[in-house]
Amino acid sequence: MGSGVLDGLRVLDFGRYIAGPYCAALLGDLGAEVVRVERREGSEDRFLVPVTPDGSGGIFMQCNRGKLGLTLDPVTPEGREVTRRLVRTADVVVANLPPRALESMGLDYASLVAEKPGIILTMVTAFGSSGPYADRVGFDGIGQAMSGAMYLSGTPDAPVKCSVNYVDFTTAISAALGTVAALLERQKTGRGQIVDASLFGTALTLMNAALIEQAVLGVGRVGTGNRSQNSGPSDTFRTTDGWVLVQVVGQPLFERWVRLMGEPPWLEDPRYSTDAARGQNGAALSDRTQAWCGARTTEEALAALEAARIPAGPVNAPAQTLEDPHLQQGSFFESSHYPGQARPIPVARAPFGLGGGGAAVHGRAPTLGEHTDRILRSLGYSAADIAGLRERGAV
Repeated sequence: MGSGVLDGLRVLDFGRYIAGPYCAALLGDLGAEVVRVERREGSEDRFLVPVTPDGSGGIFMQCNRGKLGLTLDPVTPEGREVTRRLVRTADVVVANLPPRALESMGLDYASLVAEKPGIILTMVTAFGSSGPYADRVGFDGIGQAMSGAMYLSGTPDAPVKCSVNYVDFTTAISAALGTVAALLERQKTGRGQIVDASLFGTALTLMNAALIEQAVLGVGRVGTGNRSQNSGPSDTFRTTDGWVLVQVVGQPLFERWVRLMGEPPWLEDPRYSTDAARGQNGAALSDRTQAWCGARTTEEALAALEAARIPAGPVNAPAQTLEDPHLQQGSFFESSHYPGQARPIPVARAPFGLGGGGAAVHGRAPTLGEHTDRILRSLGYSAADIAGLRERGAV
């Protein structure tokens, strides 16, 4: 583990999939020692999008970089004892499990505080810890669907889910921020607390402006695909050899676009006098931009748009993204080498930087149970004890 602003703190990660594990990964990037606790056969999220010889996947590589790996069955009596000993060494427990599951594993806040006063429990659930949906399970897509985002992202005939798990990752970032705030509060008071984050709460936050508009004005919007309803032209456009996204937001940018298109009368047209009006009449603006882009290559279109200082970018396939010169010359990724994997794995660094160098990826994701013996020895278990725990299926 490297040094950082959370150096000297230990985080126990009982998370699954993305929101909990990525929250813990960010805390690890900030210097905390993070112990990822997995099922003995490997947790489900380890094997999603498999990329390595042992079947470990891309999501696991990203969300569990720099962690120590421990296998454990916390429901068995001996596993519960291992959990209690672990908790006594920890500052934070991260778990994205429903409240009832936390209680069954001895990870509810009351059980944690009984072992370690001042401990912080960072809970990430689908719908929050209270209300009629508190015990429901859910994934990122459920948040996209129930918040209204899918409805507005598609068309009237077909809602569209984003392929990127943006609700999961945004929830993780929010939970990490809440955890750091709780640690600062503990410095002042000595008391721990529960940090409570949910996928649904995050999705509602991301959709808040549209929900405010609906509550106040009752507009009843429906999806228009990639075309924005609040400004224009803001849409995707086909070129002779690909696609570009153009986003014109605000009067200065619209004036630049008018000059580029050679359409000065549009500045006097009331249909395009404001962002709201341009959003309402965006189809015509998109048609004009499409005619312009359709006569150019992607490179030609982007060069002209950049010269006019209009925000635009290519619609890249993943392979094109990896070849992007800005990515290659920047510091967005940290390459790691996973056992048995010939090619380096590009793991995205934290989406923020600290001038003092206090945020960094501290190594690759662990193999299954890679540090189990080391962690158990640190908890006072002998080699014979550890062999017995393995034989009885506790670790």
